[in-house]
Amino acid sequence: MKFNTKTIHGGQAPDKAYGSVMPPIYQTSTYAQTTPGGHKGYEYSRTHNPTRHALEQSFASIENGDYGLAFGSGLAAIDAIIKLLSPGDEVISTNDLYGGTYRLFTKVFEKFQIKFHFVGMENISEIEKNITSKTKLIWVETPTNPMLNVIDIKAVSSIAKKYNILLAVDNTFATPYLQQPLDLGADIVMHSATKYLGGHSDVVMGALAVKDKSIADQLYFIQNASGAVCGPQDSFLVLRGIKTLHVRMQRHCENGRAVAMFLQQHSKVENVYWPGLETHPNHHIAKDQMNDFGGMLSFTTKGNNYEEAIKVVERLKVFTLAESLGGVESLAGHPASMTHASIPKEEREKTGVVDSLIRLSVGIEDEQDLVEDLRQALHGA
Repeated sequence: MKFNTKTIHGGQAPDKAYGSVMPPIYQTSTYAQTTPGGHKGYEYSRTHNPTRHALEQSFASIENGDYGLAFGSGLAAIDAIIKLLSPGDEVISTNDLYGGTYRLFTKVFEKFQIKFHFVGMENISEIEKNITSKTKLIWVETPTNPMLNVIDIKAVSSIAKKYNILLAVDNTFATPYLQQPLDLGADIVMHSATKYLGGHSDVVMGALAVKDKSIADQLYFIQNASGAVCGPQDSFLVLRGIKTLHVRMQRHCENGRAVAMFLQQHSKVENVYWPGLETHPNHHIAKDQMNDFGGMLSFTTKGNNYEEAIKVVERLKVFTLAESLGGVESLAGHPASMTHASIPKEEREKTGVVDSLIRLSVGIEDEQDLVEDLRQALHGA
């Protein structure tokens, strides 16, 4: 089954009760039993729910995995992965990553004696330099948030397998439409399903997909024991979103290209970060492991001026100044004061998250309207 078909039919079947094409919203906490332990596969909705189960099957299908898990948020999904570890274990992580992930790693799990090394993985040799006998997980985000760095998943997988280390990949920016990390050697793929998988900025959710049963069983145990699951209504919304993922991503990519090309030529723009540009440091890797280059990009205004960057985002009219990304509507953000404010300034700036950096989530509106909106915002600033 090809990807475009999987988004609609992958892991799905008509509901057994009445043949409903869309999985019903099973808004229930518990299920009747004929005898203690005698049930139809569902006993309590923290553990299993038919609507959530249908969504988890879809997650697995579109990522070419065998097992899928849905959580109450992307951070809850990451939390479950780190709970595979024990005190004293070490993690090698991308140094340019979502601020919420950094906060979870450093402010929550470091207290439990899990050590994190943040390295620039664009240069693969930096990973091996930090591997010790205690290294149990490599955490990759690619493309990264917000600098759109691209990391070679196959190359990292070779290192992980060499040292028998788990490899987890945050695939939120790319989505399985653009890249499928499990096929490239990852053990776990993670999504903030709030973003492109849901696609309509109306739900908060996290997703995991794996191929290995032993890893899946451990994650299912943590999911049930910790209880950070999503509800059936949210599961229904993301199932609906996935059905149009392929057509939305095509337009996101087209519009992303148009916006990147416009910004690259603008006199008030210093740098444009988008994997589709030939000037991107790892453009060749993006071409190899991605099917297109996505709708996420960042840019800096000239002079690294905080006030000027703020004026630009405040003047936007079609782009909405807001947190998050991946919805049908275009969003703009200022990472240093919004999504990455939890990262210390000196650490942010090491990875390029300077005060003039603006991140765009390019939606599926008319590309000319998006370009003209950026033109007027830059002109006014």
